[in-house]
Amino acid sequence: MQLTSSHFEDGQPIPPELAFARPHPSEHLTLSDNKSPQLSWSELPAGTASLVLICVDPDAPTVADDVNQEGRTLAPELPRGDFHHWVMVDIPATCCGLDAGSCGAGVVPHGKPDPAGPSGSRQGVNDYTAWFAGDDEMAGTWLGYDGPCPPWNDERLHHYHFRLYALDVDSLPVQGAFTAADVQAAMQGHVLASTELTGTYSNNPASLS
Repeated sequence: MQLTSSHFEDGQPIPPELAFARPHPSEHLTLSDNKSPQLSWSELPAGTASLVLICVDPDAPTVADDVNQEGRTLAPELPRGDFHHWVMVDIPATCCGLDAGSCGAGVVPHGKPDPAGPSGSRQGVNDYTAWFAGDDEMAGTWLGYDGPCPPWNDERLHHYHFRLYALDVDSLPVQGAFTAADVQAAMQGHVLASTELTGTYSNNPASLS
């Protein structure tokens, strides 16, 4: 299997228009275009019945006390964990890619209620749901794609792994507001092959030097 994007090559920076936020010269951050990336895939294994797409950042700080705080920085060696930006299941095996912005564009407070996707596909809950819980202006169920927004004071470069899985089932048995963990559990024993494309992103110029 092969997975590529016209926006970035494997291991290279993700352009700001695909991010949730981008650097701002005086305010540190400003909201960005938050467009889902163009993706293309090929060489699916025989017997592929559907596809699953997951995007995860494993560099997210697990303690948020100093996140985006003036006079503080997040050292690269701080504990990190997964932050899922996109979960989509039941992508038809006949689909061979996604156009830019076809699965989301713009930042929608409280989350996109019905994000677009290939016919028959279903979008899961991303981790902005937990991040914005308790924020009256943003709290909600965040479905589909919402892009990178690493802390502006993080010294660590973040990596975004777009992982594509070929499954031997037409529909994955997950229901309701399903998460990446639900999908990963349901996929067990049904993955024929997988591939990934990794991009990097930072809102801290110091992490790029």
